[in-house]
Order: sequence, then structure tokens, then C-alpha cells
Amino acid sequence: MDAIDLQILNLLQKNGRISIKELAAQVYLSSPAVSSRIEQLEKNNYISGYQAVVNPIKMGYHIKAFVNLEVEPIRKKEFYPYIQTCNNVIESNCVTGDYSMLLEVLFPSTSELDSFIGELQRFGRTKTLIVFSTSVEHRGIEFALE
Repeated sequence: MDAIDLQILNLLQKNGRISIKELAAQVYLSSPAVSSRIEQLEKNNYISGYQAVVNPIKMGYHIKAFVNLEVEPIRKKEFYPYIQTCNNVIESNCVTGDYSMLLEVLFPSTSELDSFIGELQRFGRTKTLIVFSTSVEHRGIEFALE
């Protein structure tokens, strides 16, 4: 991994659809050299995938919330398969602190969120934070070029 690879990662995080030709121009390499570097970054799991970022509000998901959930360690074997089937859960993290899980969820309405929280409570105590606004959307890591 060198400075050019880091620059390629920075550019791809900002625009995953940037053309190889444009990338090559910005890092001052040939298109085949950039393609080869990207292939290596993918092969070595520095790049784990590409995706479109969809606007949840436009798709009818007006409620974004973070749900803290206290799950006993013995119940995690049951919880993990369950939470993977919940399409409204966009991220699930095992964390330290008073609660063992932190879930990021999207729902069309508070009533649907409320139903989901009711289901979750079979695994343990919950604490829900509804998001009013987001000042920084999910973004990549800006790598310092050496």
C-alpha cells in the first residue's frame, strides 16, 4: 500500500462510479495501471464492495433511530440470526457499556418502530434514540497521503 493506493481509495470513497480514465488522470498513472491497483485492493480486501447510497426519505423511510439493546451473552446465538432477518436494521453492532447491542434502524413510521422495539424486548431491555437530523452522513475515511 503506497500513497497512490491511498489516493485511489480516497477518490473511490468519494465517488464509487468514477471512471478508470478519470482516476488515472488524477493519480498520474495509466488506466491499466490503475485497474491493476484496484484489482489488488479488492483482492486484498482493502475494498470490500461498492454500493449506491439511497435516500431513505424518498423511499418512505422517515424515521431513523438508534436502539440500544441489552442482550445476555447466552441469548446472542438466538439474537444474531433473528436480527439478520430484520430488513429495517441497517447496522447492528456489539458494543461495550450498559447495553450490548447498538442497532441503526429505518422505518416509515413511529408505530412501525414501536412494533419492532416490542419484538426486540423479548431479548432484553431497550433504549431508543430517534434522530431529528444528521449533520454528518456516513462517509469514508480520508487517508493521509505520505
